[in-house]
Amino acid sequence: MNQSNYVFTSESVSEGHPDKVCDRISDTIVDLFLGADPHSRVACETLATTNRLVLAGEVRGPGSITRDLMEEKVRAAVKDIGYEQDGFHWKNAEVEILLHEQSGDIAQGVDAAGNKDEGAGDQGIMFGYACTETDALMPAPIHFSHEILRRMADARHSGAVKGFGPDSKSQVTLQYENGKPVGATSVVVSTQHDGDLDQVQVRELVRPFVLDVLPDGWMCPEDQLYVNPTGRFVVGGPDGDAGLTGRKIIVDTYGGAAPHGGGAFSGKDPTKVDRSAAYAARWVAKNVVAAGLAEKCVIQVAYAIGVSHPLSVYVDDYGTGSVDLVRLGEVIQEVVDLSPRGIRERLSLSNPIYARSAAYGHFGREPDDQGGFTWERLDLVDDLKGAFS
Repeated sequence: MNQSNYVFTSESVSEGHPDKVCDRISDTIVDLFLGADPHSRVACETLATTNRLVLAGEVRGPGSITRDLMEEKVRAAVKDIGYEQDGFHWKNAEVEILLHEQSGDIAQGVDAAGNKDEGAGDQGIMFGYACTETDALMPAPIHFSHEILRRMADARHSGAVKGFGPDSKSQVTLQYENGKPVGATSVVVSTQHDGDLDQVQVRELVRPFVLDVLPDGWMCPEDQLYVNPTGRFVVGGPDGDAGLTGRKIIVDTYGGAAPHGGGAFSGKDPTKVDRSAAYAARWVAKNVVAAGLAEKCVIQVAYAIGVSHPLSVYVDDYGTGSVDLVRLGEVIQEVVDLSPRGIRERLSLSNPIYARSAAYGHFGREPDDQGGFTWERLDLVDDLKGAFS
C-alpha cells in the first residue's frame, strides 16, 4: 500500500558543478556536429579536473568539424558558465580531444538501408513521468531544487547579485500529506562564493532565492535552512572535484520520484534511445496527465540495438487514472510513433538544441523558439482525449 503521509527529498546541481560542466561540454560537441550535419553521430564523454579537460568517444560527421573548432567551442562553453579561476580557466585550461570515428559495426545496425528502417542506437529501457504537483507537471522537490539554482545563476550572470561562484548544489525536502506536497521541512544550498564573504553573508544572499521559489507558507523552519553547512566554499568546480559526463542522471530527470532506466543523456545524438526515447516517454506521460487521464503517469519503453520498433511499452497511473490502462497503452501506440526515426522526426531532435538542456533538468522546461524542449509540448492532449471521449 502506498504511503500517503511522508517526506521526500530531491537534489539539483548548477551548471558550474564539475559533472554539469562535463555535460555541457559533451552537449556542445553534439550541437556542433548536428549544426553542421543533422545526420551526424556523436557519443562524447568529458572528464574535467584541475585546469584540464579530456574529451573521448566516437563521432561521425563532416570533416569541417576540426579539433581546433571543437576546442574553441569547449572553451566558449566554459567561459559562458563563468570559470575564470586560477585552478580552472576557460582560456588556459588544457583541452585534450580523443574523439575517433564511430564503429562500423554500430553504424550498420543504426542506419537505415534498403528496406531496413533506422534502428535504435543501443539496447535499454527508458522511463518518462509526469504528475500534477507543479504547473510544469513535475515532482515538486526536484522542480524547486532546480529553480533555486537557476535563479541564483541568472542573478550571477546578470550581475544582480555579487559574490556567487559557478558551482552550487541544492536539496529540498517536502512534507506530503494525503499524497500531496504541503511544505518544506528542510532546504540545503551550498554555493561557491567569493573569499571575502563569510557563512552568514552567504546565507543572506541565498535566502531570498529560496523564499521566492517556494510557494507562500512553504518555507522550512529557520534552523532547517542549511546554507554552506561546511562553513566555506571558495574552491569549487573542477578545481575542487573531478567531473564526468552522465553522472547526474537522477538530477537530470525526476529527482528519484520515478524510475530511471540508467542511461545518461548528455553527449549523445538522438539516434541513441537513452536520450530520445526518454524524451518521448516524458512527452507522452506529460500529455496523459495534461489531458486529465491521470494525476500521475509513468511510461516505460524498451529497445534493442538496430531494431526499429520498441520491444515493449508499459503504462502505470498509480491508481490515479480515469481510463483503462490496457486501452491507454494501445492508444499511445496508435497516436505516437515510438520508433527511433518516429521520435526523432516528430520532436525535431536532429537540431542543435542540447547544450541548453545540460543543467537544471531536461524536463519541466518551456519549449523555446529555437526548437528546444519540444518534448515538453502538449500537442497530444486532444488526440488522447478524443480516444476516450
